[in-house]
Amino acid sequence: MQLLPRLLLVLLLLSFGVIPVIAATPSARAGNDAVTLAVSAAPATLSAVERATMLQAELAAFRPLAEEALMLRAETIKVGKRILARQEAGVPLSGDDLALLNQGLTIHLELRSHLLKVAEAHQGWLGLKAEELPQAGLTPELQRQGVALSLAAALVLYDNYLLAVSLYQGDSKLRRLLNERDPAYAIHRAELDKVTLNYNSIANRERVRRAIRFFEQSQVALEGTAQTDAGLDYVITLIEQSPSYSMVKTWSPLYVVGRKIGFLGAATGDTVAGLERKGETLFSMVFGNAVGLVETRKGKLSRQEEVTAKVRTGLRCGDILLEKTPFRLTDKLIPGYWGHAAVWIGSEEELRALGIWDDPVVMPYQTDIRNGRHVVEALRSGVEINPLETFMNVDSLGVVRRPAADRQSRARVVLQALRQIGKPYDFNFDVESKERVYCSKLVYLAYGDLDWPTQKSLGRNTFTPDDVAARALQGNELELVTFYHDGQHITDRPREFMAKLMALDTNSPQAGR
Repeated sequence: MQLLPRLLLVLLLLSFGVIPVIAATPSARAGNDAVTLAVSAAPATLSAVERATMLQAELAAFRPLAEEALMLRAETIKVGKRILARQEAGVPLSGDDLALLNQGLTIHLELRSHLLKVAEAHQGWLGLKAEELPQAGLTPELQRQGVALSLAAALVLYDNYLLAVSLYQGDSKLRRLLNERDPAYAIHRAELDKVTLNYNSIANRERVRRAIRFFEQSQVALEGTAQTDAGLDYVITLIEQSPSYSMVKTWSPLYVVGRKIGFLGAATGDTVAGLERKGETLFSMVFGNAVGLVETRKGKLSRQEEVTAKVRTGLRCGDILLEKTPFRLTDKLIPGYWGHAAVWIGSEEELRALGIWDDPVVMPYQTDIRNGRHVVEALRSGVEINPLETFMNVDSLGVVRRPAADRQSRARVVLQALRQIGKPYDFNFDVESKERVYCSKLVYLAYGDLDWPTQKSLGRNTFTPDDVAARALQGNELELVTFYHDGQHITDRPREFMAKLMALDTNSPQAGR
């Protein structure tokens, strides 16, 4: 097999969710299906109150499903970029590649089937007139929420298909391999073609366009409700940050942009090739960032070199970084003021001073650290080590430190944080699981000797960035050393200012217990 098809095949395996370290979550998907089925099959005699309760359950169940899809997408983009950068290393297609192809297609098709159920659950609500809503047990508010939920699921499906097209780009050999039957994986013949037919269905495209029109007409009312409804807020943000939705908004609202890339039309190898002749790949244009979502704006501290330099100068090995980015979808997942947490590893000089620069845990990351990557954080694409400049794309920043930590304690924090690199993201936010890590759980593991507060949520013990901040405000073991709020450096009583934002009582001796 030639180099380019080989690379494209590997990328396509990734686009279908072939990430060996990521395991499927069938129980979560089954739970989502049960909730969706109950809502969509509910009799028309249900009251609006009963329907509202069921819809709330469906909104809550949708988030982990969407996060799984987004996590796979982020990993696809990360690994895809890395493989494209190594184009000169082409080797023949191996048996492992074929096995990964089948495994990935299986995961993709299963996830797609669950998203389809959500996308189809409320399609009948779209055409209901105001006078017909009471007979269906609906209110205008419930209609808006149900249509938005189904639209969000549909756009996730469109985005994932668009990513796949951007990777295999109409290659006939890849299409043949993906369409082959493999009974060992319960894969039927022409599975990829079935997905393509669904994407290119005129009826489906028209339904999505109608849903977008309805969403935009209802957006002000939806956003008003979302101020007190985290599940709906997540759905609205997911729609707004969908690459597919963004194309409609940017290039030709409510219209088929066939001349560009065929969005809401048939995306073919020809349209992609035509785009590439203009000097830009579909992959780089649509999925150029790390998460595969549209960034509606930059953070207020982004690209402020003086601020970044000042923050860097004040950091010490093992410091905890907190950030708030209200314009990102991840902030909709985490309750509280702070939406993300990370650990500052420090420079080569600092790690040598701690006596761990040549530690076996540190050695694989020495080049990264020398190149300015000093922040370990858990993102959808997994636990990574990144530059501070990338992390500073935020509105608010907090630096928390353990002032009494001795040299040995700080070294232990750094090593524990580095040990987590490469682990997949935990979209279930379970602080007790070993295989997966989410942002504040990284801090929980790095500072394993601290007795952190946790809360029960959906049967799991969870730990949030706000729990980290609360410990610094209400206890003696951690302290707040730097605080930027909404782009401004807070120097006048920053501890009290943050406590007010978080609605905390700073006189309490314990946080969250």
